[in-house]
Amino acid sequence: MEIARKIVKDLNTLLQIDLTPEQNGLQVEGAKEVDKIVFGVSANMALFEAAVKEHAQMLIVHHGLLWGHEQKLTGIFGARIRFLIKNDLNLVAYHLPLDKHPTLGNNAGLSKMLGLKNLKPFGTYKGIKIGFKGTLAKAKSFDNILKLLGGEGLNFGPKDIKTVAIVSGGAHDMLNEAITERADLYICGSRDEYVQELAREGKINFIAMGHYNSEKLGILALKNYIDKKYKVSTKFIDIKNPF
Repeated sequence: MEIARKIVKDLNTLLQIDLTPEQNGLQVEGAKEVDKIVFGVSANMALFEAAVKEHAQMLIVHHGLLWGHEQKLTGIFGARIRFLIKNDLNLVAYHLPLDKHPTLGNNAGLSKMLGLKNLKPFGTYKGIKIGFKGTLAKAKSFDNILKLLGGEGLNFGPKDIKTVAIVSGGAHDMLNEAITERADLYICGSRDEYVQELAREGKINFIAMGHYNSEKLGILALKNYIDKKYKVSTKFIDIKNPF
């Protein structure tokens, strides 16, 4: 079996892509043999060009190009597809499967970073729980957690934070769920205008790390998995994005 096919099959099984309603896995087929893989958060031309400069044959990302609906191969989308095909670059993407994975996922990584215990599934998206809710072994201050994670925050909840709910990415619309479940702090990637007053009235602390920055840990965990299992060169490329 060609190494590209072997790696994709392995990751598809590991991340249980059949359990989520998206086009995860191989999205654009390229070279059959792979000796270098580049990892990144989001599929875009800057990342594609960086991967080609690294002489990679495969690119593994969290945000891919295909989202379950047909799209004309024109404009920016068409240019991206043409570039991948021209450079024989495999594009492999794992979205919800990488958010929700219990050990390799974005939310698992953030939970581990905070040292959360007693983890339970939290945050319903498309009928699937993709985040986690847990407790800190020792209460922490809002400022302490915000300094660790970065981003923007609202300090309207308890001074001593014990219970934390986390959903990486664009999940500010799950704030009300965190309020209902009586979390002391809700962490996600995004925020919108209404979040401030909802957090104030719900008496909850809120941190928006930035969509991109909240979703690095999963792709880095996949890189570590590949490093341990396959004799290929790997590199994470950080196309910095504050949003």
